[in-house]
Amino acid sequence: MNPRPRFPDLLDDDVPRELIELGKRIATLPEELYAGFNEPFVQTVEATRRRKRVLSLVQETLSQLRLDVKYLLFDLEVTRRERDELRRQVDEMQAGDAGF
Repeated sequence: MNPRPRFPDLLDDDVPRELIELGKRIATLPEELYAGFNEPFVQTVEATRRRKRVLSLVQETLSQLRLDVKYLLFDLEVTRRERDELRRQVDEMQAGDAGF
């Protein structure tokens, strides 16, 4: 039977290089020290991944918000133009009625 590797298989591109290096060093520690460092290391890796996911979600949300604001500004400008045109038409109609 193969012994379980000491270096956690949870490391990938989501984890900073420095954290991977720390994990490799922890894996070389004697068992009594390894046991004390491994769990906090795993928790740190998981927290790092969560932060990265949250940051990605925030960036996506900000991008969507920027796009929404652009659409809203466009709609506002069109609405203002329509309002100004309608006011002009109403003013012309009122001026025409006053002439009679």
